[in-house]
Amino acid sequence: MTTLPRCPQCPSEHTYEDGNLFVCPECGHEWTVQAATDTGAVNTETVIKDAVGNVLQDGDSVTVIKDLKVKGSSSVVKVGTKVRNIRLVEGDHDIDCKIDGIGPMKLKSQFVKKS
Repeated sequence: MTTLPRCPQCPSEHTYEDGNLFVCPECGHEWTVQAATDTGAVNTETVIKDAVGNVLQDGDSVTVIKDLKVKGSSSVVKVGTKVRNIRLVEGDHDIDCKIDGIGPMKLKSQFVKKS
């Protein structure tokens, strides 16, 4: 199976080929095969940054910078909560972690800072 480049407009991974064009079904953007190789859109490696711009890596420790309500529960992750040994994943919530007293959950990188 061939891997198709992500959409350069929106980072959608659901692109498809139509003749000599790549098409994104989510935003409707179309681009050529030549444009995809020139801009490096074929490279699917992403860099995940925290709220202040530090690059995050697997195994880092982060601190929560905002009170976060836990969906489906009455508990809250408080400001200043330290989270150790994070794992970066793809998706909207790009940090997979385990928080003491709450358990496993996913966080958005915009609500944490590297510690």
